[in-house]
Amino acid sequence: MSKTMALRVFGLNLVKTNRSLLQNACKATALPAGHTVAEASYATEVTVHASPAAIQKQKVSKAMKAYLKRATEHDEFMKTQHLEFQIGKRHLANMMGADAETFTQEDIDEAISYLFPSGLYDPKARPAMKTPEEVFPARKAAEFDETGRPFHSMFYTGKPNFFQLLHEIVEETNKLYELEERMLRRGIKPDENQKLEIAGFQVLPKDQLETQLVESIADIEYTNFSNSMDRLIASPYAYKSKAFIERYLKPLMDQSKQLEVPKPKIDEQGRQYITTYECLRKTARADVTVRMPGTGKISINGQDISYFEDENSREQLLFPLNYSELLGKVDVEANVEGGGPSGQSGAIRWGIAMCLRSFVDQEMIESMRLAGLLTRDYRRRERKKFGQEGARRKYTWKKR
Repeated sequence: MSKTMALRVFGLNLVKTNRSLLQNACKATALPAGHTVAEASYATEVTVHASPAAIQKQKVSKAMKAYLKRATEHDEFMKTQHLEFQIGKRHLANMMGADAETFTQEDIDEAISYLFPSGLYDPKARPAMKTPEEVFPARKAAEFDETGRPFHSMFYTGKPNFFQLLHEIVEETNKLYELEERMLRRGIKPDENQKLEIAGFQVLPKDQLETQLVESIADIEYTNFSNSMDRLIASPYAYKSKAFIERYLKPLMDQSKQLEVPKPKIDEQGRQYITTYECLRKTARADVTVRMPGTGKISINGQDISYFEDENSREQLLFPLNYSELLGKVDVEANVEGGGPSGQSGAIRWGIAMCLRSFVDQEMIESMRLAGLLTRDYRRRERKKFGQEGARRKYTWKKR
């Protein structure tokens, strides 16, 4: 049997038995202008390259059509938001007397805080203007092609990004297990100095993880994620996967609150000082001023530390200075009224700790926060209840 040749003309495969038949087929086929026939040897396939107009349009799946419609609407919406953002930025720049072309996001935040001052405690409740990408949540890109074939290998799980994340965590954990086994065979113990420290951090909360994955997950799935991360972090060689782990951790203290540490002022003697007002504890109220450099002088209502007679109150007062290693390096001035020794010492202690933030680095601030020095103590005496002898104490029950 002779060798065969396949000719594809506009999607038709013509099989001819010899070269003459192939030539006759090409002559008999009416090819429009611009079409060519590729030369080939026997037992090969010859492809006719047609112009785009002659090629039939591929069918697009309904799912892809729906996605393209949503994507188009979203793009138009984002274009409108970008235009409004640029107009608002230009107005702010004009009000501040700055150049709109060089007006950065930092300049926008400063302009809003100056033009629209707000006393709200939560930064998220204050007026702000951000780029549309920061304000509106991200949208998933197309997960399938025009024919409906999914791009992601875990598409049919329903949550491909989440299960891909679990897969990556297991891979990282297995790598660390293998490394630990190799080191044990060699008799090498893990270095305690290189142990991964995550003090002051926690695993991403469920809502933030959903935003990052652009998927909604159930509580049991988030529990699986949290347990997997804990298992990975517990490895003695977790520092090898530090970059991966830090992507799914967040600081316990909001960065916006960390930036609100007040800057020290300068007094007549050229010393730095900071004052904290409204330091409350029970019914006591105090104002505390810390000056640096100092000699360790402590003044309470014009008296020294002997203002407190009991040692417990004095220890409460000195604890933040000892913890931050600034005892004897700063001077403390406090005015306190109301309450007893316990309440007054607690109020001054909190005021000293809040002032010392301006004289220490960020690492020490985080350490003080974890030690509870920067947390207000809101405890109060519990009230007496009706039908009881006290807040918790009951009347003696008598049968007769």
